[in-house]
Order: sequence, then C-alpha cells, then structure tokens
Amino acid sequence: MKKEETEEDDELKVPEDEQASGEDAVPAPDSQEESDTTPRDGQAEGEADEDFEEEEEIEFDIEAQIEEFRRQIEEEPESCVHHYNLGEALIEVGELEEAKAEFDRALEYDPEKEFSAIIHFSIGNLYFNKLISGVQGTVVRSSVGLHSAHKAGDTISQVNREDYEIPIGEFESAIKYLGQLKADDDLVEYVNRNAPQNIANTYYKWASDLIDKSRQIDLYGDEIKDVKEALKHLKRTLEIDPNHSQANLMVQYAKKMLQEGWQAYDEYGFEAKRIEGIG
Repeated sequence: MKKEETEEDDELKVPEDEQASGEDAVPAPDSQEESDTTPRDGQAEGEADEDFEEEEEIEFDIEAQIEEFRRQIEEEPESCVHHYNLGEALIEVGELEEAKAEFDRALEYDPEKEFSAIIHFSIGNLYFNKLISGVQGTVVRSSVGLHSAHKAGDTISQVNREDYEIPIGEFESAIKYLGQLKADDDLVEYVNRNAPQNIANTYYKWASDLIDKSRQIDLYGDEIKDVKEALKHLKRTLEIDPNHSQANLMVQYAKKMLQEGWQAYDEYGFEAKRIEGIG
C-alpha cells in the first residue's frame, strides 16, 4: 500500500448489514449555497421532495459506487482499501468471482496486515453465503422429530469438507489479524463479535448437512459415521456459542438417531431405507 494515502483513503466500506445509509457512497457534489432540498422559485414543495429522492437514488446507486471504486483503483492501483471496497460492492450485484479476485488483490496489497482482518472476514462471508445457497441452503427442515420424507433434489447427497473448512479458515484469519485492524472501534467490534459467531454457524451448517445426507433415501453405507461426525461439529458450535438453540436441539436429535436408528421414506410414504441404532 502506498504510504502517501490519506486517512480518507483508508476508510473501509462497512459490510451492508452494519452500514449506515450510504457512508461510503459516491461523494456528493460540492456544497452549494442553496440547499438541494429547498424549493426553487416557482417549484412546489412536493416537487422539491421528488427531486431530493431522485438525487438520493443517484447518490447511492451501486453501479455508480462500483465505477467510483474502479476509478480510485486506476489512480491508486496498489491500495488494498480500494480493492476491498470494490469487492464489497461487487458482492451486492452478485459478481462473486470478481469480488473474490478483488479481495485477493486487497490481501496482496496489505503486507502490514492493517486491513486483513476485515478482508478475510468478507471472504469468509462470501464462501459461507455460497454454501447456504441452493440445495445446500436447506438446513434439515425436519430435524426435530423423525419425519424423514425426502424428494429428489431436496436432499443433500454430497458434503465436501473444504466447502466448510474454507470459510472457517477465513473467519479464523479475521480473528488472528483483528489486533492489527486499522479501522474505527465500531468495525473492530463488528468483526470481533461476528467472526466467532460465523464460525459457530458454519460448524452447525456442516453438522446439519451431514445429518441431512444420512437421512436421504439412498443407502450409501456411511450414515452412522456421518452422524457421529455431525456430533463433533455440533460440539464445536456449542463450545463457541453455548446458547445456540438449534445446535442444542440437533445434538439431542443426533444422539437419538444413533441410539434408536432411523428410517427414510419416499415421497409416497413407503420406507426406502432403515438404519439400525448402535445403542
């Protein structure tokens, strides 16, 4: 990162769910003697309000933000903050691969690790949100009780370890570099509060996916093994967040599955497979 960057250049774009209305939006035009909200001669007050709302929409337009961040990168290509801000904006328009590339560049241009905590946190969120999309977002809808009817396409059949380890690793890196984060107290507290919780939620998601996999119609042979692994991930969840109500319920359910066994039924109500309990 260039040492001549100003404090203003070092301002980070706060993640959207913590963001006040448009703090990092494209800068507004220079202030004028006449307020933009003041009705002009011959203009009704309602028309002035409409003009103000229209200007607000332009000011906080995400595409305009993206173009502004790209312009800043052209001027300072080695600014990790500009690449980070562009990555956050690209996520908002669904350009996840390009956003990840910008976050990687941000890390590359942050040798002193002054902003790595929030960058790793955002990468973790990117991967976690991908994990909970589509079929993977179906978090054991019938996990309380023994109702196990599944239709084709509604059940998780593959649980890949790296899909969960990657976001967990990113959130752990966010915690690791938190002490070096060059940001205001609110952003530091935001990462400090949410990174551990997101790790807990990822472990819970991992466990629930394994249990959902074990309850699919097809008999694949590792059902008991997967439920045992799920219990280990639930333990990690509760070590971080003892009050995680869903994880506490899931622990009781998984233990009951191992003790009593379980059945899976097809969409017509016929038993498709039976797993014997191990006592």
